[in-house]
Amino acid sequence: MTESPGGSENVPSRDRRRFPGISSRAYEHPADRSALVALRKLSGFDTVFKTLSGLLPERSLRLMFLSDSVRVSDQQFSHLHDMLRDACYILDLEKVPPMYVNQDPTPNAMCIGLDEPIIVLTTGLVELLDEEEMRAVIGHEVGHALSGHAVYRTILLFLTNLAAKVTWIPLGNVAVMAIVTALREWFRKSELSADRAGLLVGQDLQASMRGLMKLAGGNHLHEMNVDAFLKQAEEYESGGDLRDSVLKILNLLPRSHPFTTVRAAELKKWAASRDHQRIMDGHYPRRDEDKDTSVSDSFRDSAAHYADSVRNSKDPLMGLVRDIAGGAGDLGGKLRDTVFGSRSDGGANGSGGGSGSGSGSGSGGS
Repeated sequence: MTESPGGSENVPSRDRRRFPGISSRAYEHPADRSALVALRKLSGFDTVFKTLSGLLPERSLRLMFLSDSVRVSDQQFSHLHDMLRDACYILDLEKVPPMYVNQDPTPNAMCIGLDEPIIVLTTGLVELLDEEEMRAVIGHEVGHALSGHAVYRTILLFLTNLAAKVTWIPLGNVAVMAIVTALREWFRKSELSADRAGLLVGQDLQASMRGLMKLAGGNHLHEMNVDAFLKQAEEYESGGDLRDSVLKILNLLPRSHPFTTVRAAELKKWAASRDHQRIMDGHYPRRDEDKDTSVSDSFRDSAAHYADSVRNSKDPLMGLVRDIAGGAGDLGGKLRDTVFGSRSDGGANGSGGGSGSGSGSGSGGS
């Protein structure tokens, strides 16, 4: 990091583009954006959630990290502090959120808080990533802060803990888990948004890819390959039959994050898109325009995204959805073939068509 001529603000230590006044709408995934716009437009929404502050353990969390973690500063983990200030400078986040390093061997990072966001990195993550990979992760968390995700993430953590405590109440756990499941579906989309923010901060796609690979396979880059890793995402998307499609959904439901290979593929796709290029050229929505955002336009964008996902998906279940929407003539036969595969090869049906079934079985086992 270096100082500007006026000496009042830090600027990136290498030549990277800055995005003054950028709105989080510029990088938000369509499903994430439509949900947030709708929530922000609800009259009294912020007030309602502020009233939860007495119930949510935010004060306890802040005190816990202050007392039992290391706060990043000029004196402690100064290189991480520089990256944090750098990320806030690039995304034009006015107030730099507090950041802590917490002793935990599991690589992880989160942005939480109701009144003000705080960022937490685990030692496992700090030890796993190199400088450019960490820069993307910190940009990811600053993207969460800019989008206002921290408040919803905090509520999700609270409700997840609450669900475990009300299992003795008839139907109590069912009601809470219904909300938790909906929040997790939103949060998985918000992770895709934050990955994009991390790329805008780091401006190094390969570093972002390396970081995601390390989250999946550990610190063994000499044993891994980005192209092969991305092929896993393609195989996961298209492999198996309808049974595997259902298993994918069941595997995903309890998770707060999308699967790592899927995140890598989504980020690479966005990096090659016109939307990303327009941002890099300086053409993006500004924060001062957020108040004029149309809820209906955001929902249309979200609906268009889902329609495009179904249309282009290689997943067998999505193929069946397309057939139903298109009025397939022999729907029963199509369903049978989708579930059990073609019977034209006789007894080979039992193995599910070779590698596709193996991939699906592995997916179910994980």
